[in-house]
Amino acid sequence: MSSQETYDVVIIGAGPGGYVCAIRCAQLGMKTAVVEKRATLGGTCLNVGCIPSKALLSTSEKYEEANHSFKGFGIDIKGLSVNLKAMMKHKTDVVSANTAGIEYLFKKNKIDWLKGAGVISAKGEVTVAEKKYKAKHIVIATGSDVVSLPGITIDEKQIVSSTGALELPAVPKKLVVIGGGVIGLELGCVWSRLGADVTVIEFLDEILPGMDGEIRKESRKIFEKQGVKFKTSTKVTSAKAGKSGVELTLEAATGDAKAEKLSADIVLVAVGRKPYTDALGLDEVGVKTDERGRIKTDAHFKTNIDGIYAIGDVIAGPMLAHKAEEEGVVLAEILAGQSGHLDYNLVPGVVYTWPEVANIGQTEEQLKQAGIAYKKGKFPFSANGRARAMGATEGFVKILADARTDQVLGAHIIGPEAGTLIAEIAAVMEFRGSAEDIARTCHAHPTLEEVVKEAALAVDGRPLHI
Repeated sequence: MSSQETYDVVIIGAGPGGYVCAIRCAQLGMKTAVVEKRATLGGTCLNVGCIPSKALLSTSEKYEEANHSFKGFGIDIKGLSVNLKAMMKHKTDVVSANTAGIEYLFKKNKIDWLKGAGVISAKGEVTVAEKKYKAKHIVIATGSDVVSLPGITIDEKQIVSSTGALELPAVPKKLVVIGGGVIGLELGCVWSRLGADVTVIEFLDEILPGMDGEIRKESRKIFEKQGVKFKTSTKVTSAKAGKSGVELTLEAATGDAKAEKLSADIVLVAVGRKPYTDALGLDEVGVKTDERGRIKTDAHFKTNIDGIYAIGDVIAGPMLAHKAEEEGVVLAEILAGQSGHLDYNLVPGVVYTWPEVANIGQTEEQLKQAGIAYKKGKFPFSANGRARAMGATEGFVKILADARTDQVLGAHIIGPEAGTLIAEIAAVMEFRGSAEDIARTCHAHPTLEEVVKEAALAVDGRPLHI
């Protein structure tokens, strides 16, 4: 391969946004290459994020169920124990299968993998491992990285990020999670199920910032019942690792109370992520970023520099793998001369705890703030036959619809398979459908999906089973 190989598209980053964009570009006939410095494809999501965390969530759920629920189903088990080494092997095997799958898709679609760190060395030029490649279009899809707090150093041994929390060599006796968002709750629940005493510290007055108020309160109540402790309206001012563990200093978020001490074996810092734009050469070529370090783009993902685009966690919007994937597809189609669009109001969010939490569209708080008149339909899983049969009756489905037109404006679910159930509502919202559309759709019985139908019926005050 010559040092001046030319491509239609060079994508920097092989995470969900980058690799999906590459596949779609290749499908549309563009000569495509992806720059990736990891030894495996798939980015944070497949290697140290979504996929390994879901593997541990799944195995820990099974252990929790066997330990606490099987007896009620008439299944007696003796000598139940955690084999953490085998759990970690399952996680590793799942990650390996997924990353190998992406490599296969690259070969299938004739996408070149340029191995190494990529730098935009000039307009229309990317340098990888001292080789220069020409590109008509350059796409930045480098994702995000963990952030810490002032006075806290992540060593990935005692004070860990989400990456370190996926590799703990033993179940900690005491785990403190700093941050009551999605990542903190998911990983906190994993280790809580396996036997850790878990405390979640959140600066705001409630967990799951930005989600519907009812969902936030209900989820906290359920997690507390599972044994997770919470300290909200609290900030961590320091965390010092030592031979006997980690010593934390806490204060009230308002700063008007005396400091409190807390000790832990392991501290997980899960206070958010930041765009990964280091050493890409952005300043040198003049690509503009905003006050949060995100790359500025227009509605078609184009930066201020012709021929340079950005998608995924490096631009504004929720830092979600599926959001990045959709952006990658839309951008590929735009580059091929087609039209493309992504409605950010219709990007679902899911928390893969048990029960799961899922949301799409507007919350009640947002609708009230915007002065939009709405109707609410709510239905509990406890009134659903399938949920009772599964022994999974906690939670509810809530649907919000425009008071005048009945168009679905938002939906919020806490309960079994919430992440799957939200897809039906997403499809209806994509077509600007109404609560009546869901209510009039025949749902199979007995299924969890009937809770969605009943919530839609409840919007009009006519649920059938409550």
